[in-house]
Amino acid sequence: MAEYATAQKSVLKLKGVGAVSAGKKKKKKDKESKHRLEQVVTNQDDEDVKTKKAYVDKRTPAQMAFDKMQEKRQMERILNKASKTHKHRVEASPDFNRHLDTLTEHYDIPKVSWTK
Repeated sequence: MAEYATAQKSVLKLKGVGAVSAGKKKKKKDKESKHRLEQVVTNQDDEDVKTKKAYVDKRTPAQMAFDKMQEKRQMERILNKASKTHKHRVEASPDFNRHLDTLTEHYDIPKVSWTK
């Protein structure tokens, strides 16, 4: 019992509970700082509008055509995938089996038993 003689025997004190932490209060922000923040935000918005108007597309016509075709192909892929459900792709479609046939043997299920 001598080991416990030096232990403190007081109540556990938690932050935010009890009369001890009731004395803390939040600081109030003054109106001037809010007004300054509003002015800064409006100034930034005005600058953003000015910079947006000054944007010039520096791509070549070939680059623009390439990007346009990329978007078109991507939309076709999305529509193609959205046309079939997962169940339809797996069960009814021979595409799934054809895809599995093209995979290497690395993806095959390994043999479990060594004796057979």
